[in-house]
Amino acid sequence: MDGITMGDALTWTSTLALAVALAACAGLRAWLPLFVAGLLARVGVAEVGDAFGWLASTPALVLFGIATIVEIVADKVPALDHALDTISTFIRPVAGAIVAAAVLVRIEDPLIAVVVGMLVGAPVALAPHAAKASARVVSSGTTAGLANPVISTIEDVLAIVIAVLAFVVPVLLVIAMLTFAIVFVRWIRRRSQRAGQARA
Repeated sequence: MDGITMGDALTWTSTLALAVALAACAGLRAWLPLFVAGLLARVGVAEVGDAFGWLASTPALVLFGIATIVEIVADKVPALDHALDTISTFIRPVAGAIVAAAVLVRIEDPLIAVVVGMLVGAPVALAPHAAKASARVVSSGTTAGLANPVISTIEDVLAIVIAVLAFVVPVLLVIAMLTFAIVFVRWIRRRSQRAGQARA
């Protein structure tokens, strides 16, 4: 049996990075990465596992397209956005797991791809969803919800950029997201410490 070559390692790294990036996108907009992955597979630009060929079917693309539009619109309606976040606590990790499993084309066994997709996609999708929901609560409390549509629009743009770049430069995108996450967490901690010192 031949050993793993540098090319194989790079391919695996790129594939896993793609799965992580799309799962993270699902944490912002559940249906968008599924729609993008299916559409790109339909036109032959991207590849999905044989067991996930249904993503590129016309019914799936129509369903994901409509669901994406509904999610984007509903996220800008006061009160409805919070209800959407509550429901999406369950939907987005599932969507992240599915899209991650779908693009793990290097794993030939679909069952193993699903398991790995769940292990990778679900928690990765849940992280940005939790951050998004928390930020929305803060925004609602400080601006009476007036800033929520603006924040939602920024999330739309970010989700679209992530979904597209995931297929172009997946590794660099994941590195950028990790860097941003680290900086964001440190900023939150510093702000919390300052608030604690101010109260003291």
